[in-house]
Amino acid sequence: MVFKGLPCMFRVLTIEDYIRIPPSRFGEPLEKVAFEELWGQYVGKVERDVGVYVAIFDVEVSKRGVVIFGDGATYNRVRFKALVYTPLMSEVVEGEVVRTEEFGAFVRIGPIEALIHRTQMMEDNVVLYDKQSGAFVGERSRRRLGRGDVVRARVVGVSYVTAGNRDMVRVSLTLRQPMLGKLEWIEEELSGARKKAQAKAQQKP
Repeated sequence: MVFKGLPCMFRVLTIEDYIRIPPSRFGEPLEKVAFEELWGQYVGKVERDVGVYVAIFDVEVSKRGVVIFGDGATYNRVRFKALVYTPLMSEVVEGEVVRTEEFGAFVRIGPIEALIHRTQMMEDNVVLYDKQSGAFVGERSRRRLGRGDVVRARVVGVSYVTAGNRDMVRVSLTLRQPMLGKLEWIEEELSGARKKAQAKAQQKP
């Protein structure tokens, strides 16, 4: 395969490969068959150092196929573009909390769910997890973080693991840095900073 693309969280790769065209589909338009076979083969697949394949498009398929002894299918050369999602360390992302467990919250970023451990949720100790509402509560601030909240977070961990015969990507996030957290918290901090700056400016002779 040949991959071409710039490193970023979402990127487009140009891929060259061979696709198997089964005999049962010989009478169908070649481009349609190649697109559907590639979609089933790639989309949702996780590959180390590449990430998650989200979609494919611009499929070009050679009309001349190769036949392998003992296999009635043809193998045709294809060139196509793939949209992939590549989690990157230290990148800042925004996403919605889609589910919570006692140990942390899962945030939807792109096609995956990333974990915010309860110790990384806020500049405060999380002292309560309300199972009924699925919300975490801070000790001093009484801030709540739960399902449906939108957060700005930083990627602090990316690992690829194999479960059975399937590769998976696990991403860890933190909210414990300046200008990160629930979007409402960030707006509160910005508003407070603006008020302080205005008060300081008014005190100048």
